[in-house]
Amino acid sequence: MRSYQPDLTPPWKKSAPAPEVPADPDLVVEEAVTGFCGAVIRCEKTAEGPTVTLEDRFGKHRVFPMTPRGFLLEGRVVTLVRPSAGGPAAGRAARTASGSVAVPGARARVARAGRIYVEGRHDAELVERVWGDDLRIEGVVVEYLEGIDDLPAIVREFSPGPDARLGVLVDHLVPGSKESRIAARISDGNVLVVGHPYIDVWEAVKPSSVGISGWPVVPRGQDWKTGVCRSLGWPENTGAAWQHILSRVRSYKDLEPVLLGRVEELIDFVTAPPTSSASGV
Repeated sequence: MRSYQPDLTPPWKKSAPAPEVPADPDLVVEEAVTGFCGAVIRCEKTAEGPTVTLEDRFGKHRVFPMTPRGFLLEGRVVTLVRPSAGGPAAGRAARTASGSVAVPGARARVARAGRIYVEGRHDAELVERVWGDDLRIEGVVVEYLEGIDDLPAIVREFSPGPDARLGVLVDHLVPGSKESRIAARISDGNVLVVGHPYIDVWEAVKPSSVGISGWPVVPRGQDWKTGVCRSLGWPENTGAAWQHILSRVRSYKDLEPVLLGRVEELIDFVTAPPTSSASGV
């Protein structure tokens, strides 16, 4: 006759208690059941118990109950607990202007052979303002072209390859535009041409950040930047106007999402390992 132990607790529940780890903001953990991996965004009290919100590298959020032994930290099973008030978890980890976790004391990487080209100086200054810290760590150099009319010849001169990818950010890349026709002539798989729909990169700055209700509509045939200054009552000095606009950009939150996505896409493209497949536009 088979004998039974009086304790019918499943073996996995008899394991030694997992270490408790404060769910500090930006702590990266993996949820044990689903495998979802992300950084801690916040902890909350609910009627069902405490929960933690994680954000993965693509910006997707998931909410999980803070159950015992519910997470993996560097491969170890842990129990997340709410951070103590006033402790190191009280504030979020330092972030760069692009929203990435800052790396204190990190040195700039030696420049890669790959490059990101933008149309003009204002584009380059805006990219530097928001992504400069990230680009230096990745070793990515941004250069401006003063227009893309000669883009096919510029690409040939650059001689892109698997170890030297080229990313190009284009203004006003919309169906039927001159820019879209030029971009369509680039077929090299080691070149990625992306763009935003705005006539000029000025428009990629949120109007609310600049303190205006919206960017003016400038009649065709007029210089767009001069027309903007005239419509807004600014002195018709486009250089001074741009410096005013740029001074109001403090982080990615001051830019339109469509520009954010395109710049991130270019950085990922030029920094991808040489073995990764590259696709052009």
